[in-house]
Amino acid sequence: MGRVTERRRTLRIRDGAVSSRADTLVAEEPLEIRLNGKPLAITMRTPGDDFALAAGFLVSEGVIAEGDEVQSIVYCAGATADGVNTYNVVDVKLAPGVVVPDITLERNVYTTSSCGLCGKASLDAVRTTTRHPVGDTPQVRVTPELLSALPDRLRAAQKVFDRTGGLHAAALFSEEGELWDVREDVGRHNAVDKLVGRALTDGRLPLSRAVLLVSGRASFELAQKAVMAGIPVLAAVSAPSSLAVDLAAESGLTLVGFLRGPSMNVYAGEHRIALEAGVRQG
Repeated sequence: MGRVTERRRTLRIRDGAVSSRADTLVAEEPLEIRLNGKPLAITMRTPGDDFALAAGFLVSEGVIAEGDEVQSIVYCAGATADGVNTYNVVDVKLAPGVVVPDITLERNVYTTSSCGLCGKASLDAVRTTTRHPVGDTPQVRVTPELLSALPDRLRAAQKVFDRTGGLHAAALFSEEGELWDVREDVGRHNAVDKLVGRALTDGRLPLSRAVLLVSGRASFELAQKAVMAGIPVLAAVSAPSSLAVDLAAESGLTLVGFLRGPSMNVYAGEHRIALEAGVRQG
């Protein structure tokens, strides 16, 4: 779809010089996700990979965990009153026999920092709901040197960011540092859902040998999405939230923050960080 970017006229002021020109902006539009024909949630996203976004969202919500639990994902024809298909409404139809949990538009299960949930209840909800517990066998081990190289690899793969400067990104790497997949979106949570949804449809869940890298901070919601997909290592270029650290410690997730060059903070799951023999810990 050709709506990832849009052009807008802008007034440019540079060192006192004024000019007019078109600027390339990242597109942002609402996506309504329906489940078996019923409205479930609305998210603001960058158009593209919408089916993967919807599937990944349902994994994060604990609705599905395997690709064969989805019968179809389609854009809703006649999504508006005048019958126009906006390509902003998708309907996910579950396979026969898949139980639909009681989820409402208020998203009152355990998901985002904006839903008002916090503390022990939300941690327990994620731990008890995931069907892909973080339990890598044999254990994933990554070196600080490998982790430090990942942000540059992610940045090099950000095609739309180069044109707009306005997108978050998320990437999946192997434990050896191989880039498996990268997705961009105005919302970093959407970028992660697109990664997870693509892995679901490709039959690659759980992602038990993966490292997830996100631009920006690591919120509780992103840690939750990693745990629900069975990802053992989550790294972020900025800070984690306190609840993200609590969830990581509770679930066994390795959480790395402030990943900038050779520097990083490991907030939980340090047993997966392979330090050189003789490295002193202060």
